[in-house]
This record gives sequence, structure tokens and C-alpha cells, in this order.
Amino acid sequence: MHVAVLGAGSMGHGIGQVFAMAGHDVVVRDVDAELVEAGLDQVRENLEKGVELGKVAPDRRDETLARMTGTTDLAAAVRDADLVVEAIPEEMDLKRSVFAEVNEHAPTDAVLATNTSSLSVTELASAVSRPERFVGLHFFNPPHLMDLVEVIVAERTSDETREWAVTTLDEVGKRTVVVEDFPGFATSRLGVALGAEAIRMVEGGVASPAAIDRAMREGYNHPVGPLELTDRVGLDVRLHVLEYLREELGERFRPPALLRRKVRAGKLGKKAGEGFYRWDGDEPLAPE
Repeated sequence: MHVAVLGAGSMGHGIGQVFAMAGHDVVVRDVDAELVEAGLDQVRENLEKGVELGKVAPDRRDETLARMTGTTDLAAAVRDADLVVEAIPEEMDLKRSVFAEVNEHAPTDAVLATNTSSLSVTELASAVSRPERFVGLHFFNPPHLMDLVEVIVAERTSDETREWAVTTLDEVGKRTVVVEDFPGFATSRLGVALGAEAIRMVEGGVASPAAIDRAMREGYNHPVGPLELTDRVGLDVRLHVLEYLREELGERFRPPALLRRKVRAGKLGKKAGEGFYRWDGDEPLAPE
């Protein structure tokens, strides 16, 4: 299978790695050659770490890298694709414009998918001429380590496309949950609600970020606390999702003032080196 991944950022390159490790040919496309190369470099780092930990065999690393290429040419990326996965920033107009271009160049039988965490898949599907071949595939960060993929069925997604998506993800080693196209789906809606309340608790002086996260890890068996997870996802991403859900579902999703202040200050989490924690690479060092 030929897979085109649009976007080489934290989600895009990881999604590409997932399919390449499963034996598929993958091309990763982004608007700038440096972004493409940075994404492929991150895949190399992921695989090298896997080898060091004894979780990835050296020959599998080499085979995976050999299956992955990069480009800035969208038309070339999707021309022979069986599956196109969009993983660009969460902006409806931007995503729709990209899918309109994909629609011109991808094969008519290709499955088109968006990795959106909250936006309407039905609205995105309206940008293409074959909405029955369109589906939401919400991977989790980091895609090469997280098992779950949320399959979002849009208004005109066909049963065949839904079943193909579930089967394909199962074949590449992912577990799926199928949901209908409602704002925030299942995971983002619940996840941001928990994260927003944790931020309000910090804002109100209830406890430190580290204490709240520890309480959820040790008391509720969450693998990562809600504030560390917010840092990993990106405070700007969480703010955008909350604003969208507030617009769609009401004031209970109003973003906390503390979240807005941190985003304005550029404290966006792990990718900026500081959010609710300070970061050294992949490790949170201490609350700020």
C-alpha cells in the first residue's frame, strides 16, 4: 500500500513511521524542505531509541527508513496513494484548502483521512468530490507508541470505508474505537474537559501541577497526568480545541484564563521548553 502523509510535524512523521514499520511505502509531505527533513530525522531518532532499548531490530529500522521518503510537492505525494492522511494544523480553512488540492490529484479510489482531534469531519469531507471515501483517523501522540486510533464516521462516510479503516489499522497494530462525527468526538471532548478543570485547580491554588498529576496517576491509574499531557499536546492546541467546543457545545468549555495567559506568553508546553512544567527533551523536569 502507498500512503501519503500530509504534514511532517509531531503527528505526521509518527503516523508515517507507523505505516512504514508495517511494511507500507510512505511519503511525507510538508510545505518546506527543512520541515520534511526534520520529520524524517525524528523518525530516525525514534527508531534508534527503539534499537537501543531492544524493542526494534536493526534490520527493521533500516527497512522502515528505506520505505519512507519526503517531498514538498503535494501532487506528487498523493498521485499514487491508496491512503492519504492529513496531519496539518487544526485550522478548518487550511485543511479544506489542502483537501481541495488533494481531490485534484489523488486516485479516485484512494481513502482520504484527517487526523483532526476536534474539527467536523463532515465539513472537511465537503471539500472533496468523494465524501464517501473520507474518514477521520485520530491518532494519539506519539503515534508510534500509542495503540489507540479513533475512527470518526462522517455524515457521508460509507460502511465500506469505515470497515476498511478499521481493518487497515488493525493490520498495522493499532486498536480502534469507532465514533460518530460530533464536536470533540469521544476522546478530545473528555480529555480537554479533564485538562481544563486541572488548570482551573492550579489557577485557584488547590495544588501544584505535579501534585494534581500524581493524584491522577496513582489514584486513577492514568499513565500521564492531565497537566503533563497538556504540555505534551501543546497548550495552544488545547486552547484551540476548547474554543471550538465552547462555540459548538456551550460555556462549560470556556478556556481557563491561566491557559490563555500561558499561550500569550509563548509557554506552549514541551515544544517550547516550558508550560506547566519545564522540559529537557522528552522529560518534564519540574513545575515552573
